[in-house]
Amino acid sequence: MYKQSFWTKLRRFFNPVVVTFITIFFLALFLMPFLYMIFTSLKSPNQFAALGAPIWPAEQPTLVYNGENAGTYTFQITQGSRVNDITIDMNDYTGKTLDILTVPMPDGSEQNLALVKGYAKESIFLDPDHPEADPILWVGSYRTLDRAWKFSPTWENYVEVWNTIDYPRLLGNTAFYAFTTTIGVWISCILVAFGFSRFSFPGRDFLFVVLLSTLFLPGAVTIIPTFTFFTKIGWVGTWLPLIVPAFFGNPYDIFLLRQYFMTLPRELDEAAMIDGAGPLKVLWSVIIPQSYPAILAVTIFHVVWAWNDYFGPLIYLSMEDQPISVALARFNGIYGRQPQLIQAGSLMTLIIPLIIFLLAQRFFIQGIVITGVEK
Repeated sequence: MYKQSFWTKLRRFFNPVVVTFITIFFLALFLMPFLYMIFTSLKSPNQFAALGAPIWPAEQPTLVYNGENAGTYTFQITQGSRVNDITIDMNDYTGKTLDILTVPMPDGSEQNLALVKGYAKESIFLDPDHPEADPILWVGSYRTLDRAWKFSPTWENYVEVWNTIDYPRLLGNTAFYAFTTTIGVWISCILVAFGFSRFSFPGRDFLFVVLLSTLFLPGAVTIIPTFTFFTKIGWVGTWLPLIVPAFFGNPYDIFLLRQYFMTLPRELDEAAMIDGAGPLKVLWSVIIPQSYPAILAVTIFHVVWAWNDYFGPLIYLSMEDQPISVALARFNGIYGRQPQLIQAGSLMTLIIPLIIFLLAQRFFIQGIVITGVEK
C-alpha cells in the first residue's frame, strides 16, 4: 500500500513537470526563427563580414589609445631560436586603435585585453579598463585568440527601412485595404451566415454545399477571367477590384459564422419575435451581441489575410497605392545583400498583426473552439 501511494505521488509530480518541459521545448523551437529574425535585424553590416561573429547583435570593441601611459618598457621576446630584448615606447601608439582580444590568463580565467604588439610566441597587451597601467606580456600567439564581442544592437536599421520604403504611406495603404475589406466581410458574411443558419428555404443545403465547394476552386483558375473583366469595366489601377468583392461574401468566413450561429438557441430568436422584432432586428439585437468571439475570429483572419495579400494589389494597384506587402518584396529585391534591412522590414510588417492577435487572443480562441462544435 505504501509503495502504491509513493508511485502515485511520484507520477502526479512528474506528469506536470514533463508536460511543462515538453511545452517549453517545442515553444522554443517554434520561436527560434522569430528570434533569429529579431537578432538579424539588429546586426550591423560589419558583423556579417566578420569571422566567428555571434548570432546575437554585437560589435567588436576597440581601444583608442590616447597616451595615458607615456612609459617605455623592455620585454624579452622569442624570435626564431633567439630571445631578444624589445623596447616598446607607449608614446608611439598614441591615437592608434587597438583590437581587443579574449586572452586566457594563467589562473584559468579569460580577460579582454587590447593588443599592442603581437609576435609569434609572445604578445603585448594593455588592459582596456586601465590603459594607464603597465603593458602585459602574454606567452602565446595572438593569432590563436578570438576577437572580443559586446552586445550592440543597430537600431538604425529600422530607421533606414522606415525612410527608404516610405513606411507611413505604405502602412496607411495597407490599413485602408484591411479596414475597408473587413467592413465588407462583416456586412456580407454575417447576413449570408444568418440566412443559412436561421431560415429554411428550398435548396438551402444544396446552395451551402455549392458555397463551400468554391473553397476548392484554385485561385489561379480565376485570375485571367477576373482580370479581363475588371479591365473592361475600367477598374484596374484602382482599389475597386480589391474592395468590392469583399462585399459579396467569403465562403470560409461564412462557414465559421454559420457554425457559430447554429450553436445559439433559437429560443432567443423566438423571444425577440414575440416582442415584435423582425429578422434584421433579431440579427442586430440578439445574434450579433452573442457572436462577438466568432466575429472577432473572422476579423483577425481577414485582417491578417489582407495584410499579407500580395498578388491582388500587385496586379490591380498603381505604384502609389500599393500596400506594404508589395513594397517589401520590391525592397527585398533591391537590398538582397543586406539581410539586416530585409529582416527589419519584415519585422516592421509583422508587428501590427501580431499586436492585434495578442490583444484579441482570448476571444479569438473562444470563437475558433465554439465554431468547431457540430450542431
